[in-house]
Amino acid sequence: MRAITISEPGGPEALVLAEVPDPEPAAGEVLVEVAASAVNRADVLQRQGFYDPPPGASRYPGLECSGRIAALGAGVSGWAVGDEVCALLAGGGYAEKVAVPVGQLLPLPKGVDPVSAAALPEVVCTVWSNVFQVAHLRTAETLLVHGGSSGIGTMAIQLGKAIGARVAVTAGSAEKLEACRALGADVLVNYREQDFVEAVGPDGADVILDVIGAKYLDRNLDALAVNGRLVVIGMQGGVKAELNLGKLMAKRAAVAATGLRARPLAEKAAIVASVREHVWPLLESGTVHPVIDRILPLADAPEAHRLMESSTHIGKILLQV
Repeated sequence: MRAITISEPGGPEALVLAEVPDPEPAAGEVLVEVAASAVNRADVLQRQGFYDPPPGASRYPGLECSGRIAALGAGVSGWAVGDEVCALLAGGGYAEKVAVPVGQLLPLPKGVDPVSAAALPEVVCTVWSNVFQVAHLRTAETLLVHGGSSGIGTMAIQLGKAIGARVAVTAGSAEKLEACRALGADVLVNYREQDFVEAVGPDGADVILDVIGAKYLDRNLDALAVNGRLVVIGMQGGVKAELNLGKLMAKRAAVAATGLRARPLAEKAAIVASVREHVWPLLESGTVHPVIDRILPLADAPEAHRLMESSTHIGKILLQV
């Protein structure tokens, strides 16, 4: 089969399409013929040498895919060869085939085509696990999403609005903010020109979903409501910052930091099962939909990474096999 390999840590040119051995599904896994994968910032970090796959995972980049089941490993039930699926991966999505733990499979949502479905698993599982399972966003609360026009951001807006939350977003251009508004965002903050703490308002945000990290930590505390919950899922703005415990205690607030890729299989399977129960009906009713910036051929993975690093995209960048 063909897969995108990383010749050595470096720039987008380090991504090379090569012939590699086919994966074999182990017990409890299925083999998926990939229709498409999606580009995530974690893939960029892996290419640069900063984010190795967990032990036992594929060395090829790609944290989600869509496709069709080609073979079943020992002990797999409830799925059949030929089923159309999408999947959360620990790696290996940039390839023609990938072995997937059965607990990380999702059926293709009705009404979503087999390529577009590749835009769903990573962002939906990330948003659902953090905003709803960790931070427990509730109806009529305020959700602040940093990077509202990203793949994560566009899904967070839609899921927040689907449960009746007030959603505020930050983004760096009028075009990106307009895309957020079209998805239902209530408060639009151009972070190049506005202070998001003031824009959210004096009552603050009950939940903040943050991909920036250290750079925003102190201002996020200022933006939190009393009993607010800050969830940090990215470190684009650095990894070290001083935490003012006085601010945190005064607001009786909580700070959590999570990752998805290296979690045990059972934890990921539980997240996937919850997503299937709670989010898949929203997709199938049309309440929520994948937001896709563009679809490129698998061989154009270097260009897809350049686009990701330019931060000019809105929504997901897909690689079609």
